[in-house]
Amino acid sequence: MLSDFTPYATLPASDIERAKKFYEKLGFVEAGSQPDGSVYYESGDSRILVYPSTFAGTNQATAVSFAVDDIDAAMDDLKGRGVTFEDYDFGDFKTVDGVMTMPDGSKGGWFKDTEGNILAVFQEA
Repeated sequence: MLSDFTPYATLPASDIERAKKFYEKLGFVEAGSQPDGSVYYESGDSRILVYPSTFAGTNQATAVSFAVDDIDAAMDDLKGRGVTFEDYDFGDFKTVDGVMTMPDGSKGGWFKDTEGNILAVFQEA
C-alpha cells in the first residue's frame, strides 16, 4: 500500500528561521507552511518538510540524499553556496576531498545543514 505513494523527507530544526535561510540559499523555494512554523520545499517529484523540533541534529546518519547526474558539478555549486563537505574514514571507505567512491563506482558527498542534519549528494555508477 505505501509503495503507491510518494515519500518525503522530514528534517527537524531547532531554529526554523535559520534553517529556512539555509535551504533557500541552496535554491529551494518555500512551497507551503504550517501554523507551527514548518515549511515545505519541493524537490523533484517529492518534498522536504523542515519542522521545529528540539531533536534537530541528533541523527548521526544520512537524513536526505539527492541523486545527481554530475557529483563534481553539484558539489562545486554547493560549495559556491557556502556548503562545507564532511570527511569520513570508515576503514575501507573514506572520503577524498569530500567524495567517497564506492566499489561499484558510485560516488557520494555529505554535508550538514545549519541544524546538524546530514544531507548527501549521490551519483550512481
